[in-house]
Amino acid sequence: MPMEPLRLKTNYRCVPALQQFYTGGPFTVSSDGSFIVCACGDSIKIVDSANASIRSTLDGDSEQVTALALSPNDNLLFSSSHSRQIRVWDLSTLKCVRSWKGHDGPVMSMACHPSGGLLATGGADRKVLVWDVDGGYCTHYFKGHGGVVSCVMFHPNPEKQLLFSGSDDGGDHATVRVWDISKTKKKNCIATLDNHRSAVVTLWDLHDYSNKKTVITNEAVEAVCIIGAGSPFASSLDSYRQNAKKHASSQALYFVTVGERGIVRIWSSKGAVCMFEQKASDVTVNIDEDGSRRGFTSAVMLASDQGLLCVTADQQFLFYSLECTEELLKLNLTKRLVGYNEEVIDMKFIGDDEKFLALATNLEQVRVYDLASMSCSSVLSGHTEIVLCLDTCVSSSGRTLIVTGSKDNSVRLWDSESTSCIGVGIGHMGAVGAIAFSKRKQDFFVSGSSDHTLKVWSMDGVSDNMTAPITLKAKAVVAAHDKDINSVAVAPNDSLVCSGSQDRTACVWRLPDLVSVVVLKGHKRGIWSVEFSPVDQCVVTASGDKTIRIWAISDGSCLKTFEGHTSSADGLVKLWTVKTNECVATYDHHEDKVWALAVGRKTEMLATGGSDAVVNLWFDSTAADKEEAFRKEEEGVLKGQELENAVSDADYAKAIQIAFELRRPHRLFELFAKLCRKGGAENHIDRALKALGNEELRVLFNYVREWNTKPKLCYVSQFVLFRVFNIFPPTDIVQIKGVGELLEGLIPYSQRHFGRIDRLVRSTFLLDYILSGMSVIEPETQPTQPKDEFPRQSEIDLPQKENGIEEEDHTIENTTSKKRKSNKSRHGSHKKKVKDVAYNKVESIQLQA
Repeated sequence: MPMEPLRLKTNYRCVPALQQFYTGGPFTVSSDGSFIVCACGDSIKIVDSANASIRSTLDGDSEQVTALALSPNDNLLFSSSHSRQIRVWDLSTLKCVRSWKGHDGPVMSMACHPSGGLLATGGADRKVLVWDVDGGYCTHYFKGHGGVVSCVMFHPNPEKQLLFSGSDDGGDHATVRVWDISKTKKKNCIATLDNHRSAVVTLWDLHDYSNKKTVITNEAVEAVCIIGAGSPFASSLDSYRQNAKKHASSQALYFVTVGERGIVRIWSSKGAVCMFEQKASDVTVNIDEDGSRRGFTSAVMLASDQGLLCVTADQQFLFYSLECTEELLKLNLTKRLVGYNEEVIDMKFIGDDEKFLALATNLEQVRVYDLASMSCSSVLSGHTEIVLCLDTCVSSSGRTLIVTGSKDNSVRLWDSESTSCIGVGIGHMGAVGAIAFSKRKQDFFVSGSSDHTLKVWSMDGVSDNMTAPITLKAKAVVAAHDKDINSVAVAPNDSLVCSGSQDRTACVWRLPDLVSVVVLKGHKRGIWSVEFSPVDQCVVTASGDKTIRIWAISDGSCLKTFEGHTSSADGLVKLWTVKTNECVATYDHHEDKVWALAVGRKTEMLATGGSDAVVNLWFDSTAADKEEAFRKEEEGVLKGQELENAVSDADYAKAIQIAFELRRPHRLFELFAKLCRKGGAENHIDRALKALGNEELRVLFNYVREWNTKPKLCYVSQFVLFRVFNIFPPTDIVQIKGVGELLEGLIPYSQRHFGRIDRLVRSTFLLDYILSGMSVIEPETQPTQPKDEFPRQSEIDLPQKENGIEEEDHTIENTTSKKRKSNKSRHGSHKKKVKDVAYNKVESIQLQA
């Protein structure tokens, strides 16, 4: 029985999985928590909070965004940047509906009134302004702050016309001012709340604006969130107090604080006690240049049951939920969205089902992402320098392991499920830039370093119930290359390992003793990636010389060379057919270098990442594309038959419409040409043209422009143009996208065609005159017109010389045939005069017209 031919993949569909959407600074969350509006450099990203996908992007004015706010119904977005321009965006159309300036410095904070009619802004110019949203004019102007106004807030009750603003007045001195924005009272500050201190939270009574309570937090607080009564957080806290046999007071106020330590704490105003504190931080605390620590930078309580959202200094959005179990409070991290990944250096799929993706970026940690929600499910922390490489495997016991190499000259072994480090290998004298697990037994891994050595590490002693990391030992070491080792790969049967280096060579070594088998020479630049073939005894290498080569392991000969990349880092992803050296597809979905490529063995999914901080997932769409092509072909056949039926039924309007849908310009021309030859065809054409939209009209103009370039087809094109300009007003035509360029292509050829027609008309007048002079045709006469009218008409149209020549013509025509031979010379001299007469006559006719 003949074997079915191997079906090769010819096309992949790209789905952007991770994109940069937050670079720090302002952000705001929708009222239902479904999306987050983030500042990303000089642009604004609207991000789906479910899976971190970017819904839309609003381009700013090339200045960094400094403040953002949403209207209560989430229909309008307010933004400002260092340009001091305040913009109002309609989120349904993603267009800026109005903008204005009012501050003398950048706007640092803004808030929208609960009614949606007013917008308050605080700036670096120490001013607080209130604006009418619809009119764009200033309704209130407040001054009195001694520093940058860092926050503004309306009273949540719309009936209380109060505005709060806070500023840092220098040192430890910070003030909050309360402004009355009602029109019945003077526009002044009705209260000033000062005596703020570092590392404390102050509760104020809004009836008399007195200091009600001070809560000492012992850390720099970045955000305070009030837990609303009836929310899941409040319900869990009430349950906790009841289970703890503490009498819950109805007047107790719960609030959350986050700050420099990266710890979430929940407080009760009753007694100023901390009801809950995280034992371990989910944040990598950053240390600024001035030595200050930065964990969380902001926090927001989300609507309904979505919990708490905290934002970190390294651009992460952490979603928390609170639950009360067995008299204990537990804060669960439900989701982690990373706004900025920096440069993606390496990546690998995790587990047998390949539902997770491990990423190595320009950080000391490895981030593991859930591909379903693109949430960062875990972070592997332990290296002290940037992680340069990683690999994953599933052990014989079913345990998912991750191994990493770093600039700190060490390798680490991790348990993916517990996110704990279970082994540390120290021994390299340089940064570890390449690492690979064994393929069959998963009992060792190989590392390559910038110290030019290759090491084989044993995993003996690694067990499933480990609580502390063990020290990994190297089974074999070899000085493999003269320069840095960039990549290593282990053969499918664990018998060989291949290393690629910056010294432009790749070496194949026999395991476990690292005995040299063959050296692969031929690349002109450093080798960045090596891999064994899963079916043949060969190795593939990728180099900085823009080529990919396949080598035979037996003798080190180059079997095939693939050329096509424009540079070693052109950002392109190419799909090659090994048998024919042919590039079957090229994808341009990265804006910078592609450093990492991961292949899913079970899901057959690809993942790419690079310098643009973007991770793209690729799915095989070969079968889907074939089905789509077959469906379109079948639909085209049915439509073609419908077209022929319409032509046979003389329903030209329907036939033209179908020809447009099928994009068949030749058939469309035949229909128009047939209608041109028919009498009363205007109705058919007009009905067909009136049914066309702007896009179809643009396509029609494109076809007409092509027809108009050929003299044989220009008559039909001019006929169609005449009908189009008769039907559609110019105001509609100018709305067609690209119509200016299309008309510019029509004008010169149309002028040429009309000039040729003018010349043909002139030639017909000359022909008529010559044939009349030769008595071949008789001049047309009107019986009702008197004979004496002809000379009068000629007197008007022609000069006197021409009249004399015409009289001479009549004399010659009346002579007998006997004298024709003797009059040859006279006729010869007469031809020149006739030629002049013809041109003069044409000119006179042209003047008449």
